Amino acid sequence: MTPFRHLCATALVGMLLSGCGTPHGQPLQGSEVLAPSEVSDFETLYAQNCSGCHGPEGLGGAAIALADPIYLAIADDAAIRKVIASGVRGTAMPAFAESSGGMLTDKQIDVITTQIRARWGRRGSLDAANLPSYTPKSAGNVLQGEAAYKTYCESCHGPSGRGRPKGSAITNDSFLALVSDQGLRTIVIAGRPELGAPDWRGNVPNKPMSEQEITDVVAWLASHRVQNPGQPYSASSYTQHP
Repeated sequence: MTPFRHLCATALVGMLLSGCGTPHGQPLQGSEVLAPSEVSDFETLYAQNCSGCHGPEGLGGAAIALADPIYLAIADDAAIRKVIASGVRGTAMPAFAESSGGMLTDKQIDVITTQIRARWGRRGSLDAANLPSYTPKSAGNVLQGEAAYKTYCESCHGPSGRGRPKGSAITNDSFLALVSDQGLRTIVIAGRPELGAPDWRGNVPNKPMSEQEITDVVAWLASHRVQNPGQPYSASSYTQHP
């Protein structure tokens, strides 16, 4: 046998032997695709369930940035997990837990919750700041909230929250229909850094908002929420023409 034929024969035998370990028609070891409920990789889970609203790497999009040290300083793991699992009723935030009609297992929600903080939290970076509480400690006062709005918010968002080139309208029914009172509070405290909106310390130089002012501004904003947003206005609201 010539060297070339010997080489070909050896290669053929090797190919045949390598296939003997795998029964015909079955996938090779390690080639199986995981069932959706078995995925435990954070990057995959985040990309498939969170990034569409909260942005790649948690940098914000239609919804707040999760990779925000202020947000992660005021919201503990229990609060974050509750929002992921149960959603926020009446807003664009859906429930992801299987027990609430979603597609994620408890283990997958735990992975997302813990890894958001592990990857994006900055321990100690805000220890010296007088952080407001995640949830309000008292009831809000609408009249005081209007005064606080004029002091801290009107320069960007305009009179009565109707918007200016520097800041969007925040009292219209479309916006308020998509955000909860807690969502409003979170934005007032943490800001929207990806959009250039400051946190509670940066609206007025050297004059951070107090705990009560934050609560009152949220109460004033929420007072503009209508019962049936997006519904046609009454005919009496329009100028009548002959």
